[in-house]
Amino acid sequence: MNMAIKSNKFEKNWMTDNNGYELNSEEVNRYISVLPSTNQLRLANKPFYAFLHFGMNTATGREWGTGSERAADFTIKKINVSQWLKTLKECGMTGVILTCKHHDGFCLWDTKQTDFNVMNSPFGDDIVRIVAAECIRQNMDFGVYLSPWDMHEKSYGTPAYNDYFCAQLTELLTNYGDVFEVWFDGAKGANAVDFEYDWDRYYDIVRTLQPKANIAICGPDIRWVGNEGGKTRKSEYSVVPSMLCDAEKVSKNSQHTEGAFNAVTSKDEDLGSRDVLSHHSFLSWYPAEVDVSIRKGWFYSKEGDSTVKSADELFDIYLNSVGNNCTLLLNVPPSDKGVIYRKDAAVLKKLGKKIMSLYEKPVTVQKVGELREGWVDFNFDSERKVKNVIISEDIAYSQRVEAFDLYLRKNGKYKKVYSGTVIGSRSIIRFSAKKCDAARLLIRQSRSTPILKSVAFYE
Repeated sequence: MNMAIKSNKFEKNWMTDNNGYELNSEEVNRYISVLPSTNQLRLANKPFYAFLHFGMNTATGREWGTGSERAADFTIKKINVSQWLKTLKECGMTGVILTCKHHDGFCLWDTKQTDFNVMNSPFGDDIVRIVAAECIRQNMDFGVYLSPWDMHEKSYGTPAYNDYFCAQLTELLTNYGDVFEVWFDGAKGANAVDFEYDWDRYYDIVRTLQPKANIAICGPDIRWVGNEGGKTRKSEYSVVPSMLCDAEKVSKNSQHTEGAFNAVTSKDEDLGSRDVLSHHSFLSWYPAEVDVSIRKGWFYSKEGDSTVKSADELFDIYLNSVGNNCTLLLNVPPSDKGVIYRKDAAVLKKLGKKIMSLYEKPVTVQKVGELREGWVDFNFDSERKVKNVIISEDIAYSQRVEAFDLYLRKNGKYKKVYSGTVIGSRSIIRFSAKKCDAARLLIRQSRSTPILKSVAFYE
């Protein structure tokens, strides 16, 4: 250790007092035994993708339909899907999720289950097929949104509807190539029929037909972050009580499985601390997805043109989601002219440049692995101006780090520039540029031995 450093800065770390928490125990082993699936690991490496809300509401200028629309009301005749995907890809997104059927029940594909579909509209072609094919051409992942609530289908609210829904889901998962995510929305109108969806049957169809797909929100693989404003928690855990996997598909005040005292919801601030986990027998790897729209509302409308978020706003959301152990599903709704509106496209281009700037000037990018000391040192080849640091745990071994400090060294002295809690798949740290010739990452608290995938410093 450099003698210029006061030893008490670093003597308290995961190897010594671990902030007063157990480092290794049967309970800690229970936490770190919860691991991501292969599909969840794959998604963590592609954390930024797009929602495409497009359909009947685009043509009618509504957010939610009425249930009384006709296929002829979808009056859009041309779409430029190549422009959609090129715009999204240039921003750094790796995939899209298309609203194949929203709550109004209008289907964007050549479904055999209902005449209320795009083939019977003035457009007259299969939009799901067009988007899926363009994803293949542009090397982007394709995902589907299928609303369980259906205001148009007469069988809704009866057991026959589950058959109808499963038939539609089967069509989407067999006729359009690989699907990376299936997004089930739990939203219902206040006057919707009280009806129980056959979720287990839906999941079985996805697992059978698209085994590489994650099932999101009303599903067991990806959880809703708890809001639609792009906000995240100070500590976003991926290991959480299993009851959260049902949080979006049960009635609002339902408290079951573990009793009312232990109930947790997607909007709680603490979902995965030791205090929370200790009260739950069943735990799951259930990472958060941040879904937020680039503009007010989810579907395009002219009134929304003045509400498009700035590149700075979106960049903050990116840092607080992708940079905080979440994935980011950014909604970019194509317009009624069949293109991504010019203002949205211009903002996305600026956002892409901001994201790229994070990685443009690397100082050092190092693989780390299992820690053998209380901290990790990084020596630079010369004095550099560091302003971005990106830390990743190797989440194949679960999420372990619970508290850490980052120090930069100049003239032989270390100064703390950041204190954080969890890391998970990715923690992006930004601060005003600081001259330094070395850095030290100190792990204060961990669930067993920390295992880091990489630590990267950028100017």
